[in-house]
Amino acid sequence: MTGKSESRVRTGARASSVGVALLVASCFGVEVAQAQAIMRTPTISVPSRTPTVSPNINPRVSPNIAARAVSVGRGPRTMATIPTTPRIRPTTPVLPHARYSPNLYPACTAAHRGADGECLAQPNAGGEGTGKSGKKSAGKGRGNNAPVAATSRSFAGEFVAEIDGALSTAEADELARRHGLTRLASENFPLIGATFGLFRIADGRPYETVRREFAADGSVRSLQPNFRYVLQDQKSSAATEGDPAQYALAKLRLPQAHTLAHGANVTIAVIDSGIDARHPELANSVADNFDALGSAEGPHVHGTGIAGAIAAHARLMGSAPEARIIAIRAFGGANGGAESSSYIILRSLNYAAEHGAQIVNMSFAGPKDAVIERAIAATAARGLVLIAAAGNAGAKSPPLYPAANPNVIAVSATDRQDRLFAASNRGNYIAVAAPGVDIFLPAPDGKYQVTSGTSFSAAYVSGVAALLLERNHTLKPEALRMTLVKTARDLGSPGRDDLFGDGQADAFAAVMAVPADSATPVAAASGTTKREDAPKRRDEPGIRAIEQPSLSSAEDKSAVSQADRPAAR
Repeated sequence: MTGKSESRVRTGARASSVGVALLVASCFGVEVAQAQAIMRTPTISVPSRTPTVSPNINPRVSPNIAARAVSVGRGPRTMATIPTTPRIRPTTPVLPHARYSPNLYPACTAAHRGADGECLAQPNAGGEGTGKSGKKSAGKGRGNNAPVAATSRSFAGEFVAEIDGALSTAEADELARRHGLTRLASENFPLIGATFGLFRIADGRPYETVRREFAADGSVRSLQPNFRYVLQDQKSSAATEGDPAQYALAKLRLPQAHTLAHGANVTIAVIDSGIDARHPELANSVADNFDALGSAEGPHVHGTGIAGAIAAHARLMGSAPEARIIAIRAFGGANGGAESSSYIILRSLNYAAEHGAQIVNMSFAGPKDAVIERAIAATAARGLVLIAAAGNAGAKSPPLYPAANPNVIAVSATDRQDRLFAASNRGNYIAVAAPGVDIFLPAPDGKYQVTSGTSFSAAYVSGVAALLLERNHTLKPEALRMTLVKTARDLGSPGRDDLFGDGQADAFAAVMAVPADSATPVAAASGTTKREDAPKRRDEPGIRAIEQPSLSSAEDKSAVSQADRPAAR
């Protein structure tokens, strides 16, 4: 019995050992399967942030925006390491140009965004320029009470103040000293019938304290920061020699339009950086110069390119090759010509209005600015056509100014395939679009450049406006705007949208819609029929009958039925 009992015990022990082994193996197998399931490289679908662009675009012009690289989290960290499974890391491409430059309005990653584009960590409870930045100040102390707007969107410690026009220079200086300020400049601006001064804090007191005290002075009519404006272009590639094809000409149908008008006897004020008036493309185009900065800087790549988009007439062709340019330098300084201010922009608009400009090209952007809004309203009231770049801050940007001002024709940018420039601003204030990607333009010192930005789209449209004014100098700003939008070639979704406005500008259709000898703009009168004297004029010597313009595609909404009738959308 003892032997049998021992046998049963040994048999039971073996069975228990086998059961335990199977249980351990089973548990081990389950644990390995779970680890593989957790650590298997997940299938993550992340939509690309890189816009669809033409394969013909030179890689030197990057469609990417600063700090927009997509980062992917590594998932659960419960199983920290598995020797046989390599860790997958997202890669960030190395770009030749990592950001649009200059551009103070990048994509906002903070919780809130101010009405003027400032990226905020919390809602803006104060007035204009008083929101707190998403970044905390590293320093502490007396001088750190100034809002971020005074150091990023405006010039630190500076005010633009409307002051009593009866004050003498000595009295204006005394006003400044009473409030711990230095008067940098002041002058009367006939454009808006007011005297403005530029003041800077001299005693180191907090910005807000000085602002409140200065605004309460009886000699101060209004007060605001000296806002910062930036040119709206992408960082240009290295200037290159040569004469590459300009696709923008065909897109805008400029060769056809130039059979009828070249912008002769029309003056365009270009408020920008320095222009190389000695460039062969701009020979005899610059009729007047004004340096609102009072500087001695040389020509700059942006201003020269803008002037070239309008008036180039050698190896390249601008949209209005015979237009006269008033070169107004408003951008310059340590940042390569990229910045200006409220006071300088005011001086520039005043000069343009006082010296015979008919069109003002503003290829820059900034926040909503009470002084500049007032100056633009006064400029428009004088009958000047105002055209501005929509901005290069992208889809999430709030409206930028002056483009968003209702008196201004805002222009967004398109590429060779008629797609929206990735960095172009959107909004219901966009009037029309024009080519602005990989644009071939003159550069200082007789060179050429390839560059992108809504700046150059606006310049092309300023030239088209000059063609219309050559055809009819009595054309009013609103009638000119209506001519541009009614003859534009629809892009994107059918009808008007926030990307292209009413579509891509069509210079030929627009010029055809404006009769050369009529005092009443056709585009301003809805339902206008063919003029009674049209057949007679076509039979007169020297009057060439104009064929109907051909439509560039079946999807075009614009059509011109007769040479002297407006385009119908």
